[in-house]
Amino acid sequence: MERKATVTRDTSETQITVSVNLDGQGTYDVDTGIGFLDHMLEQLARHSLIDITAKVKGDLHIDGHHTTEDCGIALGQAFLKALGDKKGIMRYADALSPMDETLTRVAIDICGRPYFIWKVMFTVPKLGEMDTELFREWFQAFCTAAGMTLHMENLYGVNNHHIVESCFKGLARCLRQAVSIDPRRADALPSTKGKLGD
Repeated sequence: MERKATVTRDTSETQITVSVNLDGQGTYDVDTGIGFLDHMLEQLARHSLIDITAKVKGDLHIDGHHTTEDCGIALGQAFLKALGDKKGIMRYADALSPMDETLTRVAIDICGRPYFIWKVMFTVPKLGEMDTELFREWFQAFCTAAGMTLHMENLYGVNNHHIVESCFKGLARCLRQAVSIDPRRADALPSTKGKLGD
């Protein structure tokens, strides 16, 4: 069964179409209108081996908030849809993600119960044209829409670009592991309850 999905989100603030292939090669075709966000989504695709297509038109004449948040929502929804019944997935993953002087810890549980812990601080208001406060919004939106628990903590770092990139790469590495099919239980849900999400 192919684990692919496409989601379209059309509101008065954004028009978005995203597609994911969980069993891809890490290819990407991304255009959000925010250069730095494009760069991060490309990193997410490449290091997770999840193919990502994202075409986003948002009200950037106001600011980047709606575009960033709605992009996270749509990608999370596509991710959840592509997971299907979740049978056989590894479910859990964690990663220490280094980038030069920076180290970030990321852990996820694809459990159907969204929860988000964010312990990341920035010392500049913008990276490129993107407000640094919006990175938290993207991760929050993505994990909520995808129905996953996500814990993200920057342990140390100086360069703000490195800090946020280590967050996205850490998430990517976790997704790559957590969505992988465990050959020893490919037909079973990874839960003693027999279901995920309650």
